[in-house]
Amino acid sequence: MASIYSCAECGTNLNLRTVHLFPPDFYFEAGNKGTLSFSSVDSSKFRFEKEDKIRPFFETVNYWGIQRKRTKIKCNSCGRLVGYIYDDGPPLTDSPGQFHMGPSQVIPRAPRYRFKIKALQITTET
Repeated sequence: MASIYSCAECGTNLNLRTVHLFPPDFYFEAGNKGTLSFSSVDSSKFRFEKEDKIRPFFETVNYWGIQRKRTKIKCNSCGRLVGYIYDDGPPLTDSPGQFHMGPSQVIPRAPRYRFKIKALQITTET
């Protein structure tokens, strides 16, 4: 049973594949509440805009790091912001990290395409 994910604004099929969906209980540093996370997307359906946030974490309501880059994901058809790309996906290496204390930010991690559920129109095809 596959789901079709479309932009809630203009109804364009965003070609997101259920096979690339992370399980809902997969742990991410930046959280996963009210969102769906994919390991890969069809880049022809989206526009990506880089956004740098460097500010002390106590000034931010939604704390996701002192210096974290995230990229906005916008629908290519209507320009609506549908989510962000975070760099807190699964580690690309199976290294135990520095001093064997688990993977750190130093280890390259797979990108995570995180979409807001409210920005998507989800239909299930049987």
